[in-house]
Amino acid sequence: MPRRIQIAPHLSLEELEQRYRQAKAGIERSHYQIIWLLAQGKRTEEVAALTSYSRGRIYELVWGYNRTGPTALGDKRHDNPGAQPLLNEVQQAQLWQALQTPPGDGDLWDGPKVAQWMSDVLGRPIHPQRGWEYLRALELRRRRPRPQHQATDPVEQEAWKKNSRNG
Repeated sequence: MPRRIQIAPHLSLEELEQRYRQAKAGIERSHYQIIWLLAQGKRTEEVAALTSYSRGRIYELVWGYNRTGPTALGDKRHDNPGAQPLLNEVQQAQLWQALQTPPGDGDLWDGPKVAQWMSDVLGRPIHPQRGWEYLRALELRRRRPRPQHQATDPVEQEAWKKNSRNG
C-alpha cells in the first residue's frame, strides 16, 4: 500500500478547516481545502478528484506548505508589481515635451518615431510597439486626414452625400 502524504503540523486540523471555510479568494480556499483533506488522511487521488487539481500540483503545494507553512498557500500573483516602466517620470516628461513639437522629418509622431526617441534616450533598441504604447498612454494619437482619390470631384461628392442622407 502506498504511503500517504505527510503534512507538517504548522496548523491544527481545526485551524486548517477554519481557514478553508473563511477564505475569500478561490485559489486560497482550494489550497487550504487540499491541505486540510490531506491532513485528515485522505489519499491524493481522492483529493485530486474532489478539487480537480492534478497530483503533481498537489505534491508541489504540499512541498511548499511543509517547507514554509501557510505563507505558501494562496495566489501569489497579487503581490507581483510587474515590470518597471521603460521611462521614469523625468523621461516621460521629456517625451511629453518632445511630442509637443513636430519630429525632425516634419511629419507626425508615430510609434516607430517615439520608439526611436526612446532608444536614443535609453541607449538601447526599443520595439516600435512600445513607442505606440507610450503614445496611447499619453493619450496622443496620430491624426492624419483620410486619403482622397486624386480624380475626385468635390461637387459630385457633395451630391452623393446629400442623396445618401435622404434615402
